[in-house]
Amino acid sequence: MPTPASPLPRHALAGLLILSGLLLQILGFTEFDSVPQLVGYAFWLATLLLWRDIPQRTRLQAGVLAGLGLAMLLLTDLYYEESVRWPGILDGNTHVVAMLVGVSFIGLIGNRRKRSLGRSVTGLRGTAGTWLGVHLLGTILNLSTVFMIGDRLARHGPLSLPQLLALNRGLSSAALWSPFFASMGVVMTLAPQMTYLNVLAVGLPLALLSGLITLFDLSRGFNLSEVAGFSLSPHSLMMPSGMALLVLLFHYQLLPGLQIISIITFLLPAVALISNLVQGLRWTLKRTRQHALERLPAMRGEISLFLCAGLFTLGLSSLIDAATGGKWTLFTEFGAVQGVISFLAIVASAIAGLHPIIGVSVLASMLNLQGGEQTLFAFVALGAWAVGTAVGPLSGINLSLQGRYGVSGYRMMKHSLGYAAVMAGLVSAGIFGLDAWL
Repeated sequence: MPTPASPLPRHALAGLLILSGLLLQILGFTEFDSVPQLVGYAFWLATLLLWRDIPQRTRLQAGVLAGLGLAMLLLTDLYYEESVRWPGILDGNTHVVAMLVGVSFIGLIGNRRKRSLGRSVTGLRGTAGTWLGVHLLGTILNLSTVFMIGDRLARHGPLSLPQLLALNRGLSSAALWSPFFASMGVVMTLAPQMTYLNVLAVGLPLALLSGLITLFDLSRGFNLSEVAGFSLSPHSLMMPSGMALLVLLFHYQLLPGLQIISIITFLLPAVALISNLVQGLRWTLKRTRQHALERLPAMRGEISLFLCAGLFTLGLSSLIDAATGGKWTLFTEFGAVQGVISFLAIVASAIAGLHPIIGVSVLASMLNLQGGEQTLFAFVALGAWAVGTAVGPLSGINLSLQGRYGVSGYRMMKHSLGYAAVMAGLVSAGIFGLDAWL
Protein backbone atom coordinates (compact mmCIF):
# COMPACT_ATOMS: atom_id res chain seq x y z
CA MET A 1 0.00 0.00 0.00
CA PRO A 2 1.50 3.38 -1.01
CA THR A 3 2.38 5.80 1.76
CA PRO A 4 0.06 8.81 1.84
CA ALA A 5 1.68 12.04 0.70
CA SER A 6 2.73 14.34 3.51
CA PRO A 7 0.78 17.60 3.76
CA LEU A 8 2.48 20.80 2.64
CA PRO A 9 4.29 22.55 5.52
CA ARG A 10 1.95 25.55 5.41
CA HIS A 11 -1.07 23.19 5.41
CA ALA A 12 0.34 21.37 8.43
CA LEU A 13 1.02 24.65 10.24
CA ALA A 14 -2.46 25.93 9.38
CA GLY A 15 -4.02 22.73 10.71
CA LEU A 16 -2.12 23.06 13.99
CA LEU A 17 -3.21 26.71 14.27
CA ILE A 18 -6.86 25.74 13.75
CA LEU A 19 -6.52 23.04 16.41
CA SER A 20 -4.89 25.60 18.72
CA GLY A 21 -7.78 27.98 18.14
CA LEU A 22 -10.23 25.26 19.16
CA LEU A 23 -8.27 24.44 22.33
CA LEU A 24 -8.01 28.13 23.27
CA GLN A 25 -11.75 28.54 22.74
CA ILE A 26 -12.46 25.56 25.02
CA LEU A 27 -10.08 26.95 27.67
CA GLY A 28 -12.09 30.16 27.54
CA PHE A 29 -15.12 28.26 28.88
CA THR A 30 -13.20 27.61 32.10
CA GLU A 31 -11.70 30.00 34.65
CA PHE A 32 -8.41 29.91 32.79
CA ASP A 33 -7.22 33.51 32.33
CA SER A 34 -6.29 33.60 28.64
CA VAL A 35 -6.15 36.33 26.00
CA PRO A 36 -9.49 35.98 24.14
CA GLN A 37 -8.09 37.53 20.97
CA LEU A 38 -5.70 34.59 20.56
CA VAL A 39 -8.54 32.44 19.23
CA GLY A 40 -9.19 34.87 16.39
CA TYR A 41 -5.50 35.34 15.69
CA ALA A 42 -4.98 31.58 15.36
CA PHE A 43 -7.92 31.11 12.98
CA TRP A 44 -7.05 34.15 10.86
CA LEU A 45 -3.37 33.20 10.55
CA ALA A 46 -4.41 29.72 9.43
CA THR A 47 -6.76 31.30 6.87
CA LEU A 48 -3.95 33.46 5.48
CA LEU A 49 -1.71 30.40 5.11
CA LEU A 50 -4.47 28.58 3.20
CA TRP A 51 -5.78 31.59 1.24
CA ARG A 52 -4.38 30.56 -2.15
CA ASP A 53 -6.05 27.14 -1.86
CA ILE A 54 -9.56 28.47 -1.20
CA PRO A 55 -11.96 28.06 -4.17
CA GLN A 56 -12.03 31.23 -6.26
CA ARG A 57 -15.71 32.09 -5.72
CA THR A 58 -15.42 31.67 -1.96
CA ARG A 59 -12.16 33.63 -1.92
CA LEU A 60 -13.79 36.49 -3.81
CA GLN A 61 -16.78 36.69 -1.44
CA ALA A 62 -14.59 36.38 1.65
CA GLY A 63 -12.11 38.97 0.38
CA VAL A 64 -14.82 41.50 -0.42
CA LEU A 65 -16.43 40.99 3.01
CA ALA A 66 -13.13 41.43 4.84
CA GLY A 67 -12.13 44.45 2.77
CA LEU A 68 -15.46 46.20 3.30
CA GLY A 69 -15.42 45.40 7.02
CA LEU A 70 -11.93 46.82 7.46
CA ALA A 71 -12.79 49.91 5.39
CA MET A 72 -15.86 50.62 7.51
CA LEU A 73 -13.84 50.26 10.72
CA LEU A 74 -11.26 52.72 9.39
CA LEU A 75 -14.05 55.14 8.45
CA THR A 76 -15.53 54.77 11.93
CA ASP A 77 -12.19 55.53 13.57
CA LEU A 78 -10.77 58.23 11.28
CA TYR A 79 -13.85 60.09 10.01
CA TYR A 80 -16.32 59.75 12.88
CA GLU A 81 -13.54 59.59 15.50
CA GLU A 82 -15.24 56.76 17.35
CA SER A 83 -12.83 54.45 19.12
CA VAL A 84 -12.43 50.97 17.62
CA ARG A 85 -11.08 48.13 19.72
CA TRP A 86 -8.52 47.16 17.09
CA PRO A 87 -6.97 44.16 18.94
CA GLY A 88 -10.40 42.48 18.95
CA ILE A 89 -11.57 43.10 15.38
CA LEU A 90 -10.73 39.52 14.40
CA ASP A 91 -13.02 37.99 17.03
CA GLY A 92 -16.18 37.95 14.89
CA ASN A 93 -17.71 34.48 14.40
CA THR A 94 -14.79 32.73 16.12
CA HIS A 95 -17.37 30.91 18.28
CA VAL A 96 -18.96 29.54 15.10
CA VAL A 97 -15.63 28.52 13.58
CA ALA A 98 -14.61 26.77 16.80
CA MET A 99 -17.92 24.90 16.79
CA LEU A 100 -17.41 23.81 13.17
CA VAL A 101 -13.92 22.57 14.02
CA GLY A 102 -15.26 20.74 17.05
CA VAL A 103 -18.02 19.08 15.03
CA SER A 104 -15.46 17.89 12.47
CA PHE A 105 -13.97 15.57 15.11
CA ILE A 106 -17.06 13.39 14.80
CA GLY A 107 -15.31 12.02 11.70
CA LEU A 108 -12.98 10.19 14.09
CA ILE A 109 -15.84 8.03 15.38
CA GLY A 110 -16.52 4.67 13.79
CA ASN A 111 -13.85 4.65 11.08
CA ARG A 112 -11.88 1.74 12.47
CA ARG A 113 -13.93 -0.73 10.51
CA LYS A 114 -16.30 -0.42 7.63
CA ARG A 115 -19.98 -0.49 8.46
CA SER A 116 -22.81 -0.40 6.03
CA LEU A 117 -24.82 2.79 6.24
CA GLY A 118 -27.80 1.08 4.70
CA ARG A 119 -28.92 -0.59 1.48
CA SER A 120 -30.01 0.63 -1.89
CA VAL A 121 -33.66 0.61 -2.93
CA THR A 122 -35.51 2.18 -5.85
CA GLY A 123 -38.65 4.20 -6.45
CA LEU A 124 -40.40 6.65 -4.15
CA ARG A 125 -39.37 4.68 -1.09
CA GLY A 126 -35.73 4.88 -2.09
CA THR A 127 -35.92 8.64 -2.72
CA ALA A 128 -37.60 9.10 0.66
CA GLY A 129 -34.77 7.11 2.22
CA THR A 130 -32.19 9.32 0.51
CA TRP A 131 -33.79 12.49 1.89
CA LEU A 132 -34.24 11.03 5.37
CA GLY A 133 -30.75 9.55 5.52
CA VAL A 134 -29.04 12.78 4.50
CA HIS A 135 -31.27 14.79 6.81
CA LEU A 136 -30.76 12.71 9.95
CA LEU A 137 -27.07 11.90 9.52
CA GLY A 138 -26.39 15.39 8.18
CA THR A 139 -27.58 16.99 11.42
CA ILE A 140 -24.23 15.89 12.87
CA LEU A 141 -21.95 15.07 9.94
CA ASN A 142 -23.10 17.99 7.77
CA LEU A 143 -21.83 18.10 4.18
CA SER A 144 -19.78 14.90 4.47
CA THR A 145 -23.07 12.95 4.65
CA VAL A 146 -24.00 14.11 1.14
CA PHE A 147 -20.79 12.59 -0.19
CA MET A 148 -21.11 9.40 1.84
CA ILE A 149 -24.60 8.69 0.53
CA GLY A 150 -24.05 10.27 -2.89
CA ASP A 151 -20.98 8.15 -3.59
CA ARG A 152 -22.90 5.04 -2.57
CA LEU A 153 -25.71 5.89 -4.98
CA ALA A 154 -23.14 6.66 -7.70
CA ARG A 155 -22.14 2.98 -7.74
CA HIS A 156 -25.27 2.40 -9.84
CA GLY A 157 -24.20 5.03 -12.38
CA PRO A 158 -24.02 8.84 -12.63
CA LEU A 159 -26.39 10.52 -10.21
CA SER A 160 -29.65 11.67 -11.74
CA LEU A 161 -31.27 15.05 -11.07
CA PRO A 162 -33.88 13.69 -8.61
CA GLN A 163 -31.12 12.00 -6.62
CA LEU A 164 -29.14 15.24 -6.48
CA LEU A 165 -32.20 17.27 -5.48
CA ALA A 166 -33.01 14.81 -2.69
CA LEU A 167 -29.44 15.10 -1.40
CA ASN A 168 -29.58 18.89 -1.58
CA ARG A 169 -32.92 19.32 0.16
CA GLY A 170 -32.30 16.63 2.75
CA LEU A 171 -29.25 18.46 4.04
CA SER A 172 -30.32 22.09 3.61
CA SER A 173 -33.61 21.55 5.46
CA ALA A 174 -31.70 20.36 8.54
CA ALA A 175 -30.61 23.99 9.00
CA LEU A 176 -34.14 24.65 10.28
CA TRP A 177 -33.48 22.87 13.57
CA SER A 178 -30.12 21.10 13.95
CA PRO A 179 -28.06 22.55 16.82
CA PHE A 180 -24.91 21.22 15.12
CA PHE A 181 -25.25 23.24 11.92
CA ALA A 182 -23.17 26.34 11.23
CA SER A 183 -26.43 28.22 10.73
CA MET A 184 -27.43 27.54 14.33
CA GLY A 185 -23.98 28.55 15.53
CA VAL A 186 -24.27 31.87 13.72
CA VAL A 187 -27.71 32.74 15.09
CA MET A 188 -26.76 31.70 18.61
CA THR A 189 -23.85 34.12 18.38
CA LEU A 190 -25.94 36.96 16.92
CA ALA A 191 -28.93 36.29 19.22
CA PRO A 192 -27.50 34.76 22.42
CA GLN A 193 -30.81 35.04 24.30
CA MET A 194 -32.77 32.98 21.78
CA THR A 195 -34.78 30.04 23.14
CA TYR A 196 -33.71 26.95 21.23
CA LEU A 197 -36.71 24.81 22.18
CA ASN A 198 -39.09 27.38 20.67
CA VAL A 199 -37.12 27.36 17.43
CA LEU A 200 -37.04 23.55 17.48
CA ALA A 201 -40.81 23.35 17.99
CA VAL A 202 -41.38 25.26 14.74
CA GLY A 203 -38.30 24.29 12.74
CA LEU A 204 -38.48 20.50 13.07
CA PRO A 205 -42.07 20.16 11.76
CA LEU A 206 -41.19 22.47 8.87
CA ALA A 207 -38.16 20.31 8.07
CA LEU A 208 -40.36 17.21 7.95
CA LEU A 209 -42.84 19.06 5.71
CA SER A 210 -39.96 19.94 3.40
CA GLY A 211 -39.32 16.22 2.99
CA LEU A 212 -42.94 15.57 2.03
CA ILE A 213 -42.87 18.49 -0.40
CA THR A 214 -39.67 17.13 -1.93
CA LEU A 215 -41.21 13.69 -2.46
CA PHE A 216 -44.35 15.16 -4.02
CA ASP A 217 -42.32 17.49 -6.23
CA LEU A 218 -39.90 14.80 -7.45
CA SER A 219 -42.61 12.16 -8.02
CA ARG A 220 -44.60 14.68 -10.07
CA GLY A 221 -41.65 15.88 -12.16
CA PHE A 222 -39.69 12.65 -12.64
CA ASN A 223 -40.25 8.94 -13.11
CA LEU A 224 -38.77 7.55 -9.91
CA SER A 225 -39.45 3.87 -10.58
CA GLU A 226 -35.85 3.18 -11.65
CA VAL A 227 -34.17 5.85 -9.54
CA ALA A 228 -31.85 4.27 -6.99
CA GLY A 229 -32.35 5.49 -3.44
CA PHE A 230 -31.10 4.74 0.01
CA SER A 231 -32.48 2.88 3.01
CA LEU A 232 -30.93 3.95 6.30
CA SER A 233 -29.88 1.23 8.74
CA PRO A 234 -31.13 1.68 12.33
CA HIS A 235 -27.56 1.38 13.61
CA SER A 236 -26.58 4.55 11.75
CA LEU A 237 -29.06 6.61 13.77
CA MET A 238 -27.48 5.79 17.13
CA MET A 239 -24.65 8.31 16.88
CA PRO A 240 -26.61 11.44 15.84
CA SER A 241 -29.41 10.62 18.28
CA GLY A 242 -27.00 10.03 21.14
CA MET A 243 -25.05 13.22 20.46
CA ALA A 244 -28.21 15.33 20.33
CA LEU A 245 -29.40 13.91 23.67
CA LEU A 246 -25.98 14.52 25.24
CA VAL A 247 -25.98 18.16 24.15
CA LEU A 248 -29.46 18.74 25.55
CA LEU A 249 -28.51 16.97 28.81
CA PHE A 250 -25.49 19.23 29.28
CA HIS A 251 -27.40 22.39 28.35
CA TYR A 252 -30.50 21.87 30.48
CA GLN A 253 -29.10 19.84 33.39
CA LEU A 254 -25.33 19.67 33.80
CA LEU A 255 -24.15 23.07 32.51
CA PRO A 256 -27.25 25.26 32.17
CA GLY A 257 -25.17 28.44 32.17
CA LEU A 258 -23.30 27.45 29.00
CA GLN A 259 -24.75 28.10 25.55
CA ILE A 260 -25.44 25.17 23.22
CA ILE A 261 -22.80 26.37 20.75
CA SER A 262 -20.18 26.23 23.52
CA ILE A 263 -21.29 22.78 24.69
CA ILE A 264 -21.03 21.41 21.16
CA THR A 265 -17.56 22.92 20.79
CA PHE A 266 -16.04 20.87 23.61
CA LEU A 267 -18.42 17.90 23.88
CA LEU A 268 -18.13 16.49 20.37
CA PRO A 269 -14.31 16.43 20.29
CA ALA A 270 -14.30 14.92 23.78
CA VAL A 271 -16.66 12.11 22.77
CA ALA A 272 -14.64 11.46 19.61
CA LEU A 273 -11.36 11.24 21.52
CA ILE A 274 -12.82 9.04 24.28
CA SER A 275 -14.18 6.64 21.64
CA ASN A 276 -10.65 6.28 20.25
CA LEU A 277 -8.90 5.92 23.60
CA VAL A 278 -10.22 2.36 23.90
CA GLN A 279 -7.70 1.56 21.15
CA GLY A 280 -4.86 3.11 23.12
CA LEU A 281 -3.20 6.49 23.54
CA ARG A 282 -0.86 6.04 20.58
CA TRP A 283 -3.78 5.28 18.26
CA THR A 284 -5.70 8.31 19.50
CA LEU A 285 -2.73 10.65 19.06
CA LYS A 286 -2.11 9.30 15.56
CA ARG A 287 -5.69 9.88 14.47
CA THR A 288 -5.80 13.33 16.08
CA ARG A 289 -2.60 14.31 14.30
CA GLN A 290 -3.96 13.05 10.98
CA HIS A 291 -7.19 14.99 11.52
CA ALA A 292 -5.32 18.18 12.38
CA LEU A 293 -2.94 18.01 9.43
CA GLU A 294 -5.39 16.84 6.76
CA ARG A 295 -9.06 17.42 7.65
CA LEU A 296 -8.79 20.81 9.37
CA PRO A 297 -6.92 22.56 6.51
CA ALA A 298 -9.60 21.21 4.13
CA MET A 299 -12.16 23.37 6.02
CA ARG A 300 -10.46 26.52 4.71
CA GLY A 301 -13.42 27.63 2.57
CA GLU A 302 -16.05 27.68 5.30
CA ILE A 303 -13.63 29.00 7.93
CA SER A 304 -12.59 31.95 5.74
CA LEU A 305 -16.17 32.84 4.86
CA PHE A 306 -17.37 32.88 8.46
CA LEU A 307 -14.36 34.86 9.71
CA CYS A 308 -14.64 37.47 6.97
CA ALA A 309 -18.40 37.74 7.50
CA GLY A 310 -17.72 38.38 11.18
CA LEU A 311 -15.33 41.22 10.33
CA PHE A 312 -17.87 42.66 7.89
CA THR A 313 -20.64 42.55 10.51
CA LEU A 314 -18.45 44.31 13.06
CA GLY A 315 -17.50 47.00 10.54
CA LEU A 316 -21.06 47.62 9.41
CA SER A 317 -22.55 47.77 12.91
CA SER A 318 -19.72 50.04 14.12
CA LEU A 319 -20.19 52.42 11.19
CA ILE A 320 -23.97 52.56 11.63
CA ASP A 321 -23.60 53.28 15.36
CA ALA A 322 -21.01 55.97 14.71
CA ALA A 323 -23.00 57.66 11.94
CA THR A 324 -26.31 57.65 13.81
CA GLY A 325 -25.15 57.97 17.39
CA GLY A 326 -26.37 54.44 18.05
CA LYS A 327 -29.99 55.44 17.61
CA TRP A 328 -30.81 54.00 14.15
CA THR A 329 -32.13 50.52 13.49
CA LEU A 330 -33.63 49.03 10.35
CA PHE A 331 -36.91 48.36 12.17
CA THR A 332 -38.15 50.02 15.33
CA GLU A 333 -39.50 46.62 16.35
CA PHE A 334 -38.90 43.17 14.93
CA GLY A 335 -42.18 41.32 14.51
CA ALA A 336 -43.70 38.90 12.03
CA VAL A 337 -44.05 41.38 9.14
CA GLN A 338 -40.47 42.58 9.53
CA GLY A 339 -39.34 38.96 9.85
CA VAL A 340 -40.99 37.88 6.60
CA ILE A 341 -39.55 40.86 4.72
CA SER A 342 -36.08 40.04 6.05
CA PHE A 343 -36.49 36.34 5.26
CA LEU A 344 -37.49 37.00 1.64
CA ALA A 345 -34.64 39.50 1.18
CA ILE A 346 -32.01 37.00 2.38
CA VAL A 347 -33.41 34.22 0.16
CA ALA A 348 -33.39 36.61 -2.82
CA SER A 349 -29.74 37.47 -2.13
CA ALA A 350 -28.92 33.74 -1.98
CA ILE A 351 -30.52 33.21 -5.40
CA ALA A 352 -28.38 36.10 -6.65
CA GLY A 353 -25.27 34.23 -5.48
CA LEU A 354 -24.55 35.48 -1.95
CA HIS A 355 -24.06 33.07 0.92
CA PRO A 356 -26.92 33.35 3.46
CA ILE A 357 -24.47 34.29 6.21
CA ILE A 358 -23.95 37.63 4.43
CA GLY A 359 -27.65 38.49 4.52
CA VAL A 360 -28.03 37.25 8.08
CA SER A 361 -24.99 39.22 9.26
CA VAL A 362 -26.12 42.43 7.54
CA LEU A 363 -29.59 42.09 9.05
CA ALA A 364 -28.24 41.50 12.57
CA SER A 365 -25.99 44.55 12.37
CA MET A 366 -29.02 46.76 11.65
CA LEU A 367 -31.23 45.53 14.48
CA ASN A 368 -31.46 46.10 18.20
CA LEU A 369 -33.18 42.91 19.30
CA GLN A 370 -34.93 42.65 22.64
CA GLY A 371 -36.33 39.63 24.50
CA GLY A 372 -38.40 37.34 22.30
CA GLU A 373 -37.28 39.24 19.20
CA GLN A 374 -34.02 37.30 19.40
CA THR A 375 -35.83 33.98 19.09
CA LEU A 376 -37.90 35.28 16.17
CA PHE A 377 -34.76 36.61 14.47
CA ALA A 378 -33.08 33.24 14.97
CA PHE A 379 -35.92 31.42 13.22
CA VAL A 380 -35.98 33.98 10.38
CA ALA A 381 -32.25 33.47 9.86
CA LEU A 382 -32.49 29.66 9.99
CA GLY A 383 -35.42 29.61 7.56
CA ALA A 384 -33.58 31.88 5.13
CA TRP A 385 -30.48 29.69 5.44
CA ALA A 386 -32.42 26.48 4.78
CA VAL A 387 -34.29 27.80 1.74
CA GLY A 388 -31.43 29.95 0.44
CA THR A 389 -28.83 27.16 0.43
CA ALA A 390 -31.28 24.80 -1.29
CA VAL A 391 -32.00 27.14 -4.20
CA GLY A 392 -28.90 29.34 -4.39
CA PRO A 393 -26.65 28.19 -7.28
CA LEU A 394 -23.51 29.30 -5.44
CA SER A 395 -24.34 27.89 -2.00
CA GLY A 396 -21.83 25.57 -0.41
CA ILE A 397 -23.86 22.42 -0.97
CA ASN A 398 -24.66 23.22 -4.60
CA LEU A 399 -21.04 24.09 -5.36
CA SER A 400 -20.02 20.79 -3.74
CA LEU A 401 -22.53 18.82 -5.83
CA GLN A 402 -21.32 20.61 -8.96
CA GLY A 403 -17.70 19.82 -8.23
CA ARG A 404 -18.19 16.20 -7.23
CA TYR A 405 -20.97 15.03 -9.55
CA GLY A 406 -20.80 17.48 -12.46
CA VAL A 407 -24.33 18.90 -12.25
CA SER A 408 -25.09 22.48 -13.30
CA GLY A 409 -25.87 24.74 -10.36
CA TYR A 410 -28.32 26.77 -12.43
CA ARG A 411 -30.08 23.59 -13.53
CA MET A 412 -30.47 22.69 -9.87
CA MET A 413 -31.79 26.18 -9.16
CA LYS A 414 -34.33 25.99 -11.99
CA HIS A 415 -35.79 22.80 -10.55
CA SER A 416 -35.72 24.18 -6.99
CA LEU A 417 -37.62 27.44 -7.53
CA GLY A 418 -41.03 25.82 -7.04
CA TYR A 419 -39.82 24.03 -3.91
CA ALA A 420 -38.34 27.30 -2.61
CA ALA A 421 -41.61 29.16 -3.24
CA VAL A 422 -43.65 26.59 -1.27
CA MET A 423 -41.09 26.51 1.55
CA ALA A 424 -41.04 30.32 1.62
CA GLY A 425 -44.78 30.29 2.22
CA LEU A 426 -44.46 27.73 5.01
CA VAL A 427 -41.56 29.51 6.68
CA SER A 428 -43.49 32.80 6.50
CA ALA A 429 -46.44 31.11 8.19
CA GLY A 430 -44.04 29.75 10.79
CA ILE A 431 -42.72 33.26 11.43
CA PHE A 432 -46.24 34.56 12.07
CA GLY A 433 -47.02 31.56 14.27
CA LEU A 434 -43.84 31.91 16.32
CA ASP A 435 -44.39 35.65 16.73
CA ALA A 436 -47.90 35.04 18.08
CA TRP A 437 -46.54 32.37 20.45
CA LEU A 438 -43.71 34.45 21.92
